[in-house]
Amino acid sequence: MKRTALVSIIFLCLCNSLISQNLLSWAPEFPIDNSTITATVDCNKGNRGLFNFEGGNSNNVYVHVGVITNLSSGPADWKYTKFSWGVADAAAKATPLGGNKYSYTITNIRSFFGVPAGETIKKVTIIFRNANGNNSIKQVNSDNSDMYIPVYASGEFAVRFSLPPFEPRYVPWVEPVNVIVGGTLPITGISSANANLTLKLNGTTIASAAAVNTISNTPVITTGCENKVMLEGNDGSGIKKDSFSFFIPATTITAPLPAGVQEGINYSANNTEVTLVLFAPNKTNVVVIGDFSNWTIQCANQMNRTADGKYYHLKLAGLTPGTLYKFQYVVDGSIKTTDPYTELILDPGNDGFISAATFPNLPAYPTGLTTGIVGTFQTAAPTYTWTTTGYTRPDKKNLIIYELWLKDFLATSNWQTLTDTLDYIKNLGINAIEVMPFNEFEGNNSWGYNPSFFFAPDKAYGTKNNLKKFIDEAHKRGMAVIMDAVLNHATGTSPLAQLYWNAATNQPAAGSPYFNVTATHPFSVFNDFNHESEATKYHTARYIRHWLTEYKLDGFRWDLSKGFTQRNCADVNCWNQIDATRIATWQRYYDSMQVVSPSSYCILEHLGNDDEESDLANRGMLLWGKMTDAYNENTMGYGNTSSIDRAFYKNRAGWNQPHLVTYAESHDEERLMYKNVTFGNTTNTAHDVRSVAIAISRTEAIQPFLLLIPGPKMIWQFGELANATSIFSCNNGTIPQPYGNGQCKLESKPASWPLLQQAARKQLYNVVASLNRLRAAKPNAFLSTTISGNLGNDLKKVLIINHTDLAVVAIGNFDVTAQTISVTFPSAGTWYNYLAGGTFAATGAAQAITLQPGEYKVYTNQNIPGGVVLTPPPTPPTPSGTKLMVQANPNPFGTAGIIKYIVPSTGVVNIVLLNSLGQKVQHILSATKSSGEYEIPVSGIFKVLAKGAYYLRIEQNGEIKNTRFVKL
Repeated sequence: MKRTALVSIIFLCLCNSLISQNLLSWAPEFPIDNSTITATVDCNKGNRGLFNFEGGNSNNVYVHVGVITNLSSGPADWKYTKFSWGVADAAAKATPLGGNKYSYTITNIRSFFGVPAGETIKKVTIIFRNANGNNSIKQVNSDNSDMYIPVYASGEFAVRFSLPPFEPRYVPWVEPVNVIVGGTLPITGISSANANLTLKLNGTTIASAAAVNTISNTPVITTGCENKVMLEGNDGSGIKKDSFSFFIPATTITAPLPAGVQEGINYSANNTEVTLVLFAPNKTNVVVIGDFSNWTIQCANQMNRTADGKYYHLKLAGLTPGTLYKFQYVVDGSIKTTDPYTELILDPGNDGFISAATFPNLPAYPTGLTTGIVGTFQTAAPTYTWTTTGYTRPDKKNLIIYELWLKDFLATSNWQTLTDTLDYIKNLGINAIEVMPFNEFEGNNSWGYNPSFFFAPDKAYGTKNNLKKFIDEAHKRGMAVIMDAVLNHATGTSPLAQLYWNAATNQPAAGSPYFNVTATHPFSVFNDFNHESEATKYHTARYIRHWLTEYKLDGFRWDLSKGFTQRNCADVNCWNQIDATRIATWQRYYDSMQVVSPSSYCILEHLGNDDEESDLANRGMLLWGKMTDAYNENTMGYGNTSSIDRAFYKNRAGWNQPHLVTYAESHDEERLMYKNVTFGNTTNTAHDVRSVAIAISRTEAIQPFLLLIPGPKMIWQFGELANATSIFSCNNGTIPQPYGNGQCKLESKPASWPLLQQAARKQLYNVVASLNRLRAAKPNAFLSTTISGNLGNDLKKVLIINHTDLAVVAIGNFDVTAQTISVTFPSAGTWYNYLAGGTFAATGAAQAITLQPGEYKVYTNQNIPGGVVLTPPPTPPTPSGTKLMVQANPNPFGTAGIIKYIVPSTGVVNIVLLNSLGQKVQHILSATKSSGEYEIPVSGIFKVLAKGAYYLRIEQNGEIKNTRFVKL
């Protein structure tokens, strides 16, 4: 087994006892299938995640363990995992040994994990962690990868090194060896049985012994550049070998940057050369490794350094046009990373889970040759031929944006399938699609707010050319494409972080040219960019140019834009105060966007005070206008905080431009529909907002008061279908309690396409489309700088737009009882009911119009085609023939889902959960309900029910119905 060592000149004095300490050691040294293993971790080493952690019951250390077998697809594919992550299981508790060391014993590997006969165990996987499994408090390798213990076949003869120290990565990695030419290096090899052992250095025998199981030597190192150590063992059945290499760099050559190059990968016109440029001030030496060097460190690939010490560069010649090359940088012998500007990375922990349908012919990771994320470059790479001509970006003041996350939006979540779905979005009246972050992020199933590589499209969604085709096809339909940009922070796997990292504190080093050591504001995650640093400014400017030109994107929605500040604030009030430097930062980035791509959209998730937001808006930037709570108060039927005045930009202090992107739902906000059916007003049993049908109708009624208010708007995916899945629901359907703790907020939710088959939800879709068509037909009317009516804390809403191109009057009753609304139409004469058809005779004076609860109307002073024929909101009684009914959905029932029930008339409803013997397990509901259909999201006791058959019993007005379901 060959092990590539990454070694540098680092002048440290370390005693042999410290050098001999491994991050993870285990006994026996060569465990076999049924062995009992004791693993000991040294938290002074590796990522030091549990350094100085011991002490007190709250600081107990636990393990997370599994195995890699012959059926595993790669390093991340653990099998037969024991214990639940984040649970303080007593059986998982490690033994503290003092001195930052812990041990854990696994008794009989196969039986402990329950590995079936016939399946070969290759490795034991292990992580030491704190009780709740917080990802920042776990002890693993220095590159944050999992730890692995090799398992050998019974009777198998094997050899390996115990010195110098190795980290137990999937491919064992020798720790940096601190040696110079003329220095010495302690080396020890061991074998699983007595054998003839030999140590060789660069092909020359430096030690040999017969019938032993250990051999050592401390040779003098006489050669610079690459050195290779070989261990050979012969027990009579054949020779087994292990090896590692280390590198003593030559003196770095000082040379100026070649003309015309920039940071990253620079391609020559002849397609046979690339020049790599790495910004790495205060580093000593950098070597390029890759498949062009068989992943060995060679002096020929040591990079030159500019005189100012900031840039390293190297030209690689003799490349084959069209060939994809894989590469990494070895920096100061101890940092292995790749280029931050690479456009395709290979990730050993995640690539194996990407289907060939999503990313055909995904290049293979160089397993066994290196570790960590690998970058790529390719001369004469296949290009995409753009087909759309005559595309003009929609006016930013009239954007109707559809925000989506591919993982939730489509079961097959790739660019090809999204391209096939564009007509659904277009038919909704959308003119811009905002896709949640899609540059490379950690893992495959993520919202994308954990970015690692900023110039590479994430492979989980497909190839770069399929992404370009999606953008091209969207443009062909007149729709802009906006990328959710995350440059407030980066994860630790980003090369920008890896190059300047403090492993002792697990945070950016003080000398980082990109990151603050600690964030300057209270809402940061991962590692906080310093946007007043010239290095970060340059990186962001390159990011802007790359995506707006290479991919023809139309703009960015900038995540957590208020975090682009160097003013230290520990609380939100301080953070919200106007910050002239932050404004200057955004002016610079906005200007960069307009230079690169005039009229491109710059949307800020600022969510701050009006003084700073109005300043940015008046400079031309768009800002997110969160109105979720206010809109939801209306749909739920509560009036005290139901004002939607601030949905109109002129009702915000200092705003002079309609640059407010108003929305009722976003990826960060709870679904209106979920809160309707869970928390809606139930005081009027004849109009119980928690009834599904009524909740949908009220979600429909709010749309005119969102979409018709002048200015750009945003719809979160499936809001047009009244999606009722809570943002906090888990993959298994549970909603952790207490509600709103955010535990499962980031988990994917089931796609909502079946909702389109329901008549009420299809009508909601049609209403949204019709309102958007009205805006498109008369765009100037929805740029109006004045509106009137009543949008305040009154559940009787009135919106009046009186524009020369079109006048509109929208009225709605969001109370739970019928209400009479006084409306003064802008002019006397015939007005047209845009959505329901028919006319209204306006007098030009105050007129009283009575609306049922949840009823609304939209009138225009012109007969504009494009409306839909509405069915009236549901009113009791339910049509005759409806019967009392209750059911569990799904059935069989897992850990959570819904209880659906229908009542035919008004009365007290009781629902009880019974076991198979008819004994009461839990009282589910006791409330007065009017006729209608209802849903109750359930988890709690259902989650811990024993497997078996149960009954739900519903009773109303003396009638009783039972239904059977099975708990899995």
